[in-house]
Order: sequence, then structure tokens, then C-alpha cells
Amino acid sequence: MTPQQIMLVKDSWKKVMPISDTAAELFYGKLFALDPSVKSLFKGDMKEQGRKLMSMITVAVNALDRLDTIVPAVQELGRRHTGYGVKDAHYDTVAAALLWTLGQGLGEAFTGDVKQAWVDAYTVLASTMKQAASVPA
Repeated sequence: MTPQQIMLVKDSWKKVMPISDTAAELFYGKLFALDPSVKSLFKGDMKEQGRKLMSMITVAVNALDRLDTIVPAVQELGRRHTGYGVKDAHYDTVAAALLWTLGQGLGEAFTGDVKQAWVDAYTVLASTMKQAASVPA
């Protein structure tokens, strides 16, 4: 990712944070609409799950300019998600739901450049998770 893309992701995420609870609800609503089968992967309180999601994204966004500091945690997250039943195809559905949610939350501020920056950021993180999940423990 370029420094410009990192700045676009960070700046746009700051605009989402004030509506993070709503963004999480939108995200999971869209995720389950895109693939109802993934709903069975989630156990427990979805509001709490939404807070965890927003927190995880915040950590990742804040570390985009020093990814090496979070790679081990991202790899572990990928391995854990395999244990939850997450398949590689689910990452594409999550990407679609995330981009849609960002579009809803940011409105006109979700420009083509901002969208591409998010695609690139998500691709780096999801690829790291999938790669770690594919290696036998």
C-alpha cells in the first residue's frame, strides 16, 4: 500500500468510528444477506461481536504503516477463524459486506480512491489470514 492509500484508509475510518455500532449492525446485516449460511458461524451476542469487529479493524487501520507489528496477531486470527469454520470463500463475502458498509457510512466521501485503498488494505490482511490458516498447526 502507498502512503496515500494508508492515509485514505485512516482518514475514512475516523469518519466511521462515531457510528461504529451502526456500522457493525450494517456490516453483519449485509454479510448475512449475502450469505445466510455464515450466520451459523456466529455464536453469542452480536452487539459484542460488532464491538470486537470494530476494535479489530481499528487496530489494523492504525497499524497499516507498520504492518509487521500486527502480522503475528493477524496470522493467529486467521488460524482461529479456520477453527470457527471460516472458508476462503467467506473472505470475499466479508470484503463485499465491508465495502458496502463503508459506502453506506461514508456516503460521497467513499470515493473510488478510498474504495481502492480499502480493497488493498483488506487484501493484505485477508491474504495474511488465509495463508496462516492454510498451514497445518
